[in-house]
Amino acid sequence: MDPIPTTVDSADGTTLRLWKQTPDDASEAVLYVHGSITSSRALFAPPVERDGERDDSYSWLAATARAGRAAYALDVRGYGDSDRPPELNAPPEANDPPVRAPLAAEDIQAAYDELAPRYDAVHLVGVSWGTMTGGYFAVHGDHDLASLTLCAPVYRPPWSFAEITAALNVDPDLDAYYHQRYDAVSDRQGGDDALFEAIWTTQVESNQGEDPETYIAQAGALADTKAAVEGERVYDATAVETPTLVVRGDEDAISVREDALSLFDELDCRAEYAEVGGGDHYVMHGESRQALYGAVSAFQDRA
Repeated sequence: MDPIPTTVDSADGTTLRLWKQTPDDASEAVLYVHGSITSSRALFAPPVERDGERDDSYSWLAATARAGRAAYALDVRGYGDSDRPPELNAPPEANDPPVRAPLAAEDIQAAYDELAPRYDAVHLVGVSWGTMTGGYFAVHGDHDLASLTLCAPVYRPPWSFAEITAALNVDPDLDAYYHQRYDAVSDRQGGDDALFEAIWTTQVESNQGEDPETYIAQAGALADTKAAVEGERVYDATAVETPTLVVRGDEDAISVREDALSLFDELDCRAEYAEVGGGDHYVMHGESRQALYGAVSAFQDRA
């Protein structure tokens, strides 16, 4: 079963896409927040086809629904099917990166406000840049989250910002957005062809799509990453009060162990740390994905 598209409005009137996959009579919900490049459906419920049938083993939303919780995935503005900021409709060099973590957290607030009255508990899961936006929301938002999961976190990374911009072929001075092109992304990702095609198709058919070979990613996530690399944390982990799981794949070269453990050590709340063997930065799509789904669900049970 594919997730169902719904909408919610952020405080300033921006229309946001919220994908849902809900079992009957769920009393708890999980809100998922994507990272810097992919939309929520591409990351959390890619429509993978094999031999003419849908393979939902790559869908974290489906796994959550099977475990008995309602699953929701938010497209932050500028991503997926949410409204594009006007800066994304101008030449990239005309503006600064439009969506930084504090603004993205307002979108998370809108999604949380939609769910909170309907469920006994709401859990938040952020991935990559979603750990920055989700962490900022956990500290500064108006909420009563049951738990927070920071998956593949980037907090104060020890690598240089130039390494990331070089890998993405992005100007380190950061325009408003940059392009992701099929050949470059395919070469960078490799691996499962059916999975890649599902992710790519989802991206180019969304509001991020420019043409069949190109989609865009707003550069606010990179601006937040640059600040973190330079020692300016996007959020203060010592101020998080929600029970928190820090989890990464043990082969992740972006969310490195040193940084993830530093984040874990700063948490002054009830916190747990886990690594998933054989997982890289996209552990939710790798061979160890079921171990990740299970570990996060079990943590939410304990929380």
